[in-house]
Amino acid sequence: MSDLVRQHRDDRGVVTLTLAKPEIRNAFNPDFMRAIRAAFDGLRDDADLRVVVLTGEGSAFSAGADLNWMRSMKDYTYDDNVADSRELDALFRTIDGFPRPVVARVNGAALGGAMGLIACADIAVASRDAVFGFSETKLGIAPAVISTYVQPKIGLSNARRYFLTGERFDADRAFHLGLVHEVCDADDLDATTERVLREVLTAGPGAQVAVKELIPRVGSAGSQDEAAEHTIAVIARLRVAEEGQEGMQAFFDKRPAAWIP
Repeated sequence: MSDLVRQHRDDRGVVTLTLAKPEIRNAFNPDFMRAIRAAFDGLRDDADLRVVVLTGEGSAFSAGADLNWMRSMKDYTYDDNVADSRELDALFRTIDGFPRPVVARVNGAALGGAMGLIACADIAVASRDAVFGFSETKLGIAPAVISTYVQPKIGLSNARRYFLTGERFDADRAFHLGLVHEVCDADDLDATTERVLREVLTAGPGAQVAVKELIPRVGSAGSQDEAAEHTIAVIARLRVAEEGQEGMQAFFDKRPAAWIP
């Protein structure tokens, strides 16, 4: 495991990935991007994994791009920038398409590319003192790569405002935009994240894998008929599967399902 991303697993199958460069406020650079992606890739086929929590060490979740990396970018050619942006998109694709639930625990500032990490998470919990912003336009560039993942979360109208201004906003505004799902005081961040995790762990792990695949398939379906055929097959398959049978029987027996820790 890279020293850039610290990993901790509990006995429930919850893995916490902590961005561990607080001295640069967990700012992005190519090594950091590759380390985050490698951490998720290493967990993809883990049969015991139930959920991943992504958070930052120190006062920031991730404060955008590392200054030294930004200085080097000034000398990039067009092709260099294309290659660099492909690496960033590959990171977001990895998290967005991860088969298990991903919870972002936003402990502080989340700027620039960090907004893509949050948008790719399934659930985001934020400290009330966290600060957010699509700061790229302040630098004369654009939140281009992250827009693929952020815009479906916050909608066209909000993207127009916040992408264009690059203004910073607080956690309550991030909640209203749909970027985060829970906002709490800093002292309650662990307890709030744990409450969310307990809810996640009550759901069937196989059903969650199916849901992670279902949502983008329905969203990209070319027609209502196409969507219907897929959804009908999914529910029929899950109902006859071992997990679905156990879940329904547990409901009838008024007992916890076997997968609940």
